[in-house]
Amino acid sequence: MTPHSHSRPFSCFVTGTDTEIGKTFVSCALLHAFAQSGARVAGMKPVAAGAVWREGAWRNEDVEALAAASTLQFPQTLTAPYVFSTPAAPHIAAAIDGVTIDPAQILSCYGQLRDQSDAVVVEGVGGFCVPLTDYFDTADLAQQLALPVILVVGLRLGCISQALLTAQAIAARGLVLAGWVANTVDTEMAYVPENIQALAGRLPAPLLGHIPRFAQSSAEAGAACLDLSLLNSLFPRRLESSASAQRNL
Repeated sequence: MTPHSHSRPFSCFVTGTDTEIGKTFVSCALLHAFAQSGARVAGMKPVAAGAVWREGAWRNEDVEALAAASTLQFPQTLTAPYVFSTPAAPHIAAAIDGVTIDPAQILSCYGQLRDQSDAVVVEGVGGFCVPLTDYFDTADLAQQLALPVILVVGLRLGCISQALLTAQAIAARGLVLAGWVANTVDTEMAYVPENIQALAGRLPAPLLGHIPRFAQSSAEAGAACLDLSLLNSLFPRRLESSASAQRNL
């Protein structure tokens, strides 16, 4: 993979096969790659659980990483409208803080970011179907955002089934799986090439890259592992056609 293998920037929703499998790292890599083309990009994590109080606000490391990889800077109230102190499932963390997550608020924040950016990379929380409220989960959020989805597959035992089930859930919501990224989670995992090959033959989207475990990780290093030119045949014309159709309404 080469750093110059980029697609035109596009907004997307980044999800994963589980929690702690590299969604933030891949999201930052995407932001860096798009920024290299001169695009004005912003990262968004609508719901973040696990934060420390610093400088008069709750600070989450994922939110801060996305901000550092973005070329545009917005108030955290837009890029991360819900940040909770407790590192737990969002509906639990929200209940502990006495807050109800409002999907309409998230959609409003995304709309404001999108209006001022060339592309917004929205990172989900946990896996694809994590509850946000008693009646609304991250799959519902992705569906309402109606963005193409990038799936981060954490390479460890069991990842094939997790990835295929997640892809089925994405399709069931009527969303497009734009591509997937294999991210090394278990450095001792056996038969890594064979697992990647099995997924490449079964997932209905291109493999954008395989990210190894870096001694010192950075958005630039992650971007160098991705070949986003694989997205060119899927999105620019489709997105342009969609934009043109909306302008003609």
